[in-house]
Order: sequence, then structure tokens, then C-alpha cells
Amino acid sequence: MRKRRTSGEQEERDDALENAAEETSRPAADSALGMKIFTGSRRGSAMAKARRAGLWLLLVYLCVPLLVKLCPSIQAKLVFLNFVRIPFFLDLKRPSDVGLNHTLNFYLQPQQALNIGVWHTVPAGMWQDAQGKSQEWFESTLSSAHPAILYLHGNTGTRGGDHRVELYKVLSSSGYHVVAFDYRGWGDSDGSPSEGGMTADALFVYRWLKEKRAQGGVYVWGHSLGTGVATNLVRQLCDRGSPPDALILESPFTNIREEAKSHPFATVYRYLPGFDWFFLDAITANDIRFANDDNINHIRCPVLILHAEDDHVVPFHLGKKLYETAARSRSLSSHKVNFVAFPSLLAYRHKFIYRSPRLPSILRDFLDTSPRSKE
Repeated sequence: MRKRRTSGEQEERDDALENAAEETSRPAADSALGMKIFTGSRRGSAMAKARRAGLWLLLVYLCVPLLVKLCPSIQAKLVFLNFVRIPFFLDLKRPSDVGLNHTLNFYLQPQQALNIGVWHTVPAGMWQDAQGKSQEWFESTLSSAHPAILYLHGNTGTRGGDHRVELYKVLSSSGYHVVAFDYRGWGDSDGSPSEGGMTADALFVYRWLKEKRAQGGVYVWGHSLGTGVATNLVRQLCDRGSPPDALILESPFTNIREEAKSHPFATVYRYLPGFDWFFLDAITANDIRFANDDNINHIRCPVLILHAEDDHVVPFHLGKKLYETAARSRSLSSHKVNFVAFPSLLAYRHKFIYRSPRLPSILRDFLDTSPRSKE
């Protein structure tokens, strides 16, 4: 027979079971509490890191304007960007490496101890004859009836930049001589950049080209920042009574202050109080103006402006505004002034207008109607 438990024994058994249950549940509760504390500490750590990162970004954001104001030369470097050499490993002495087998590399000396690198690409019809020829031969071809274009590139890179080379090929195929060079401080040219120095180099190369030309037109083509050099050059030539046969401005702006304010890099600071004082006045302090809108009122030769509607580097409205200024200019009242817009759907943006199959005919129609080219 089973022995019946007394009430005291039953109470002892129940107490033992309760204690066992408490001991079993305590580790689980402790574990849950530990997880909550760990998760909370991770969130707190992440928030602290985010706050620190935000404070650092704010500090950098506020320091950049101060640094530019205290060291205006920084802003000059950002305007010229001549230290950005693209393509990186191109030997400028070998234009054939980029497919320009009918191009000569040589150097001119605008002033003592200052050499600038120059490329002369002959019209494509002379391609075979150009193989292995000397500088004297290339110079002799400039006396032909083929028109010549002096190309003034923009900031960044060299005369061997990809989009520039592709434009040379288009122009050469259209029957033009193309003379392109790197301003002082760019590419393999000596010196350091400045607006005055760039304009002086352009004037020297133009005079050299003009001296070699016995007949045919000489046109000045500027792209982007090079449009500022181009209008500086052509204004000086017009003031001296010897304008070029035409001026072509690709992706131009009105003046460097308006361009700097419209540039994508300025987006994060454009609405900062004192933006003009911090950034734009620093450009002026470096004697950098590139005042196309002022120069255009002193130019007396045909002007052609090319601009893509989807240009985000030099916004389309600046090119349009410059054209409107040119159209009202008294100095251009007896000369042809054309504006050609390329729709956004073509995706030519800032530097791919050379891709337009219309470009050769646009140039031919415009340049053939300029007064000097008829002579």
C-alpha cells in the first residue's frame, strides 16, 4: 500500500517546485534584460557617431568659405584646374597616339624662357602627304587656300583631351587646318596660368598663324573657359584694326562671376549668406574676369555661338544671354551673329557638340557667308 502524504509534505513539495521554476526563469529574464541594454547601447553609439559625423561635415562646410577667402589663390586653381591632366599618360609629343597621324607637335616661345606646346593638324585630304614630314612642310601647308581654326580649349586637361581630339578630327575632315595649344601652366607648357598670360599666349599663336597664311580665312574657336580667352583675344585684335574672319564660341558664359555662381560645384554654397563675398570676390581678387558680355560689345566680326540645352557646367541660359547681348551690340550690327541650340535629347551636354552630324554644315553655311571669306 502507498503511504499517504501528509499536508506538510505536500506544502514542502509545492515550495520546492516554485523555487525550481523561479531559478529556471531567472536566466531567461536576465538574458532579455541584457539584450535590451546591448541594443540600446548600439543605438546610442550609432546616434553618437552620426552626430559626430554631422558636426565634422558642418565644420568643413563652414571652413571652406573661410579658407577660400583667406587664400584666394585656391579659388584661382579651381577656376583653371590646370593641374588636372587628362588623359593621364598621354605623351603630348606623340599626337599619333590619339589617332592624329596628320598632326605635328612643336613649341613656340611667347616670351623668353617660356615655351608652350602646339599641335597643327592639317586637313584630312593632306593625310597621306603629311606622313613623316618636317615642321617646315607643315608650315608651308598653311599657305594653302584651306581655312585655319585657332582652337582655345577650356580648363582641365590638355590639348590632347579626348573631346578636343575628336573635334580636331571633325574639323580636319571638313577641310580645316586646326592649330591648338596649351596655355602657360597647362600640359607640357611652361609657366603658371593667369587670365592675362592665357590671352597673351593666344595673341602670340594667332600672330604666328596669321604670318604663315598667304590666303584663306583664320577663325578663332573658344570652348568653355576658352571662350573667355577668345573674346579677350578678338577684342584686342578688333581694337588694333585686324579682326579675325570669324569668332566661334562653344558653350560660352557671360562672365566668370555668373558662371561660377551657376556651376554645379557652387550648388551647396549658392544660398549661403555672403556667397559673393566669400567666393566670387576671391575670383576677382585674382584678376580673373573673362568678361565675354563686355568684350562682345567691342568685337567687329561674325560671331557664331553653339550651346547644348543640357549643358550643366555652363548652363544654356548663360549662352543664350550672351547671344542676346551680341544681337544688341552696335559693334556687331553689320556682322552676322548666329545662335545654334542643340536639344537636350541629343545629350551633347558640355563637350560633345562635335558629335552632331550637322556641325560641318553649320560651320560651312556660317563661315561661307562671312564677309572676309567671300573675298
